Amino acid sequence: MLGLLGFYDEFEKSPGQPNGPVRDAVRPVGEPDATALVSYLDAGHVLLDVMEGGNDVITGEAHRHSPGCSSLLTDGAWLWRQDFPHYVETHHVLLPAVFIERARGLNYQMPTLNCAQFAPHFDETMPVIGWTSAVPWRSTKPVIEPEPRTVMSKTEYDAQTLARSRHRPGSKRTKPRKPRSP
Repeated sequence: MLGLLGFYDEFEKSPGQPNGPVRDAVRPVGEPDATALVSYLDAGHVLLDVMEGGNDVITGEAHRHSPGCSSLLTDGAWLWRQDFPHYVETHHVLLPAVFIERARGLNYQMPTLNCAQFAPHFDETMPVIGWTSAVPWRSTKPVIEPEPRTVMSKTEYDAQTLARSRHRPGSKRTKPRKPRSP
C-alpha cells in the first residue's frame, strides 16, 4: 500500500481519515528544506484530476492549489492531495520522517513512475481513502505514462493575485482578492 500524506478529517464529511485532524499536524516552523520538499510534492505524478475548488480549511482563504484541490498525486511510494504542498508550505504540517528521507535521498527530484508496477499499489490504496470506484475504472484502462508538469509557486501566485486586484478600476484593495472561477 502507498504511504498517505495529507488525508485529513477536515477534507471529508466524516472524521477518521488516515492522517487525523489537520490542526494536530500544524507546527510553528517547517523543515529546514521545506521549499525543496514543497517543490518535490508539487512535481508529483497526477493520478486523478478532480474538477473541484476548495479553500484552506484552516484560514478559509483561496490558495494556489484551490482549483483541483482534491486531485491525487504520487511519487510511486506515497499518495497525497494536490493541495497538500500548500499545507506544508503555509502551516508547516508534520511530514513523516520516512517520506522526508525518500525525498532527500532522491535529491528532491520526482522519480519516473513505472505504471505497471505502481497499479497494484493504487488498487490497494484507493479504497482506504474512500475512492473505491477508482479501482475498477483503472483496471479497465490502459496504463499511460504521465507527462511532466509545471506548478506555480506560492510567491508567483501571491504576486499575480495582488497584481490582478490592483488593476481593477476604482479598487482600493491592498490585500489580494480571492480568485474568480474561470
